[in-house]
Amino acid sequence: MKRGKKYREALSKVDPNKSYSIDEALELLRSVSCAGFDESVEISINLNILQKHTIRDTVVLPHGTGKQVRVLVFAKADKAKEAEEAGADYIGDTDLIDKIKGGWFDFDVAVATPDMMKHVGKIGQLLGTRGLMPNPKTGTVTNDIKQTVTEVKKGRVEFRADKTHIIHLGIGKISMESGALAENCRALFEGVLQKRPQDLKGEYIKSVYLASTMSPGLKIDYKQIA
Repeated sequence: MKRGKKYREALSKVDPNKSYSIDEALELLRSVSCAGFDESVEISINLNILQKHTIRDTVVLPHGTGKQVRVLVFAKADKAKEAEEAGADYIGDTDLIDKIKGGWFDFDVAVATPDMMKHVGKIGQLLGTRGLMPNPKTGTVTNDIKQTVTEVKKGRVEFRADKTHIIHLGIGKISMESGALAENCRALFEGVLQKRPQDLKGEYIKSVYLASTMSPGLKIDYKQIA
């Protein structure tokens, strides 16, 4: 694939044989940023795991993702009130389900109380294909609505290794302070380390790369992250 001039110029500043520290990588990403918008900063963690292993969890990025997260909550009565107090953007039950059936998906995260899941299950396929289905494993099916909404608003994100054993996730925006981005990166990396399978032999991490939306990837010295 032919790359643009700005990308090629950025690539020429990257040493392909070097493993950068987080601070060095972030400084370099800023210097090669060439998009006319606030680029996302993304991390890719390549894991040495087996096909049977599932690496999935949530982590709170201490400085958020740099974007506003729209939270929808399926709840009734007191739990709906909790959601409102915590700052949820959309709150309801069957009314929201009907709205989603009609093709409305203007939200980023869906949270539900356990008693609502029998109703939410009716739109499971619609939500699932967009990665929006509430799930107990990621803490989005819960009775602790207030804390969950608060954490999601502050920057709680889900990470998951895909079929190629890579975790790919945005950790913020290029406009954020380097210290904040570095702390977000460390929080995610430590969360991934805690999910190492107990029966895994050898190295758990193969490689880590950091990039912005329009930049080449920078190899990170991951042993210095944590």
